[in-house]
Amino acid sequence: MDFKNISLDVKGGVARLVLKRPPVNVLNIEMMKEMNAALEQVRSTPGLRALVFSAEGKFFSAGVDVAEHTREKVHEMISVFHGIFENLNRLTVPTVALVQGPALGGGCEVALYCDLVLASERAKFGQPEIKVGVFPPVAAYLLPNDIPLKFAAEMLLTGDTYSAADLRAMGAVNRVFPEATFAADCEAFLEKITANSAAVLELSKQAMRAGHGRPYSKAMPDIEKLYLERLMVTEDASEGLKAFMEKRKPVWKDR
Repeated sequence: MDFKNISLDVKGGVARLVLKRPPVNVLNIEMMKEMNAALEQVRSTPGLRALVFSAEGKFFSAGVDVAEHTREKVHEMISVFHGIFENLNRLTVPTVALVQGPALGGGCEVALYCDLVLASERAKFGQPEIKVGVFPPVAAYLLPNDIPLKFAAEMLLTGDTYSAADLRAMGAVNRVFPEATFAADCEAFLEKITANSAAVLELSKQAMRAGHGRPYSKAMPDIEKLYLERLMVTEDASEGLKAFMEKRKPVWKDR
């Protein structure tokens, strides 16, 4: 499928979705529909190890197009925008956001919704919606579940912008890399993930989802079942343990 506002490249077990709507990657309905189409395509691609979001230009994204917050367009806009997160929820592979510049509003929500966030020192994060008389529905769900409640309240109720270091201190950003070496540092980090078995990455993500926000007594039976009945019957679990005992690098079959 040809895209106008994004690109999608799948190579070496990694799907790379790039935002390409200069100058600041404002998310309009047309662009978000393309993002949904790309995510649906990724979901049906076998053998993936990761989905990587990135962006061209100085901004990751300045957020959803304010012109489409009108009463006439808002229902479609919200439906299409929230479809992005519904598609991310359906993905079984790890998702990684590479945030090279400001990620604001809907752009912040897309970045922080990913499993891992790698940010440049010049990246900024913020939910400024309160300043124009609205609130961000996804962030209203995500932030109180992802970072300390008082900091989530500060972000949502002030509309202030924060540095990558601020978000790392709150646990919402995994790594902050120098701007000069950002691309190389991100690739080195990604290699730590993509060097692993696609099958085990998928099951590991399922296990994390099964445990998130649930009491131990409720979550652990599900995680234990996943471990014993799905993980331990894979060829890669056997190969990984065997390779460790034989002091060699495992050869994954991704099954």
